[in-house]
Amino acid sequence: MDITYLGHSSFKIVVNSSPAGVKQKVSVITDPFDPAMVGLKYSGVEGEIVTVSHSHPDHNAVSKVSGVKKVIEGPGEYEVMGVSIIGYPSFHDGKAGTERGKNTIFVIEADGLRLAHLGDLGHTLSDDLVNEMGSIDVLMIPVGGFFTIGPKEATEIVGKIDPYFTIPMHYAVPGLNADSFAKLEPVEKFLKEIGMTVEHLPKFSLRKEDILEDQGSKVIVLEKK
Repeated sequence: MDITYLGHSSFKIVVNSSPAGVKQKVSVITDPFDPAMVGLKYSGVEGEIVTVSHSHPDHNAVSKVSGVKKVIEGPGEYEVMGVSIIGYPSFHDGKAGTERGKNTIFVIEADGLRLAHLGDLGHTLSDDLVNEMGSIDVLMIPVGGFFTIGPKEATEIVGKIDPYFTIPMHYAVPGLNADSFAKLEPVEKFLKEIGMTVEHLPKFSLRKEDILEDQGSKVIVLEKK
């Protein structure tokens, strides 16, 4: 499995799949964004499956992705091209969606691994939801605050889920549209808050057999492609 950061809350996750016994690579794109709104480059993105956590243009710009065969929006259980995806209902704010609406958490299962993309989550997670989601190998979590949870809430959620690897997203970077995202915190505030080992990578490649049962948690900060 290869994970590339496309910016904001968007990733390209390339997995190996064997539907009907035919081996193939399948790409999942999470939360594609409108570059005009976000301020970051977003072009040349290709993927067969797209997940959309909520209907805001910095997360639902499906038209910016080519080769799409299936768009997944909202809670439910999906099986696409041998990739299992489960959507869990949540909210974009801490007031049951009354301020910014609903959000969908997606758990993606492929290559013997389980990834969770929290979208634009705006609240901490209940123990019941964490238990329902099950064990998570890789957690993609917003950390910039204001529109989503911030460093402290993100650290609390990481502690609850206890993934092997945490990939922060949705934080302040150079080039972001200041009119929309000036209040986002940089990733460094989350890194200081969580106090874990941090590795900076251009791409994150992972195999199930590489994970040791007793290994500690690590934060992976990915460079934008």
